Amino acid sequence: MQIFNGVEEVPHLDGAVVTIGMFAGMHRGHRAVLARTVERARMMGLRSVAMTFTPHPVLVHHPDRYIQPLSSVSQRLDALESQGIDATLLVNYTLEFAALTPEEFVRTHLVELLSARAVVVGEDARFGVGNSGDIATLRELGATYAFEVDVVEDLVDPTSGRRWSSTWIREALADGDVEAAAYILGRPHLVRGEVVHGAHRGRELGYPTANLKAEDVGVVPIDGVYAGWLTDGDVRYPAAISVGTNPTFGDESRTVEAHVLGRDDLDLYGHLVTVEFTHRLRPMHAFDGIEPLLVQMRQDVIETARHLGEPVPLPPCEDAHAR
Repeated sequence: MQIFNGVEEVPHLDGAVVTIGMFAGMHRGHRAVLARTVERARMMGLRSVAMTFTPHPVLVHHPDRYIQPLSSVSQRLDALESQGIDATLLVNYTLEFAALTPEEFVRTHLVELLSARAVVVGEDARFGVGNSGDIATLRELGATYAFEVDVVEDLVDPTSGRRWSSTWIREALADGDVEAAAYILGRPHLVRGEVVHGAHRGRELGYPTANLKAEDVGVVPIDGVYAGWLTDGDVRYPAAISVGTNPTFGDESRTVEAHVLGRDDLDLYGHLVTVEFTHRLRPMHAFDGIEPLLVQMRQDVIETARHLGEPVPLPPCEDAHAR
């Protein structure tokens, strides 16, 4: 996928099918819009182009209300590429850009810049100053500037009737219901970050972990212990994942710690890894000493292996915490 880091990098295009959105989290609704975009582009013999924005508009308009995005820019780009999009334009979202009228936005960005022959959006699409442009506006401008408008109706969960949305994902993660989040997303929720040095207690206890700072990796589910996967490059490992502040040791910084089942030989420091959450095992709580903690950690590993369909690794040596 080609990436245009700003409008100045967009070359001359001989027509394109364009879609617009933040695409944070890449839930089922997003994928439906992108699938339609790719399909229309192939039918018309044109390139499929996604327009997305950085930073998040809320950060520009209401920095006091800003919340951690469900995915980083790099994760969004990877997700767009995985859906078959040919090119993505990252628009620098500024107050000046936000002040464009719907007609100015369509003319300057969709028509003159991207040569849109068709625009694919969800039915809740809004654009232009104060979000004053809607589907009716887009259709009127499409007639003026000779591009088709393809509206993908809101997709809803057939069981609950609820619309697929980023809000629903956030609610599930706030409850620790990573299985519900995976259902909405169509894949496990994941975070990505660099492995950093921690207190090395996991290694001392016989369960070494890859540590990520929770504030740097994306939206992390509520504190607790989870089963999931850690991916380093092209290798995916089963992992028991701890999210929280390590109350047994009085730590205050919130971290994501992933223990790869049965492995104490991995050196992941400095690696950019992905951690996927598949099942919540238990809440986080403090233990009265090392021994009950070790018993629970062993049980967490057994439960993780069971959920992931992996063999249960042998327990660490009894004197591992003394090494």
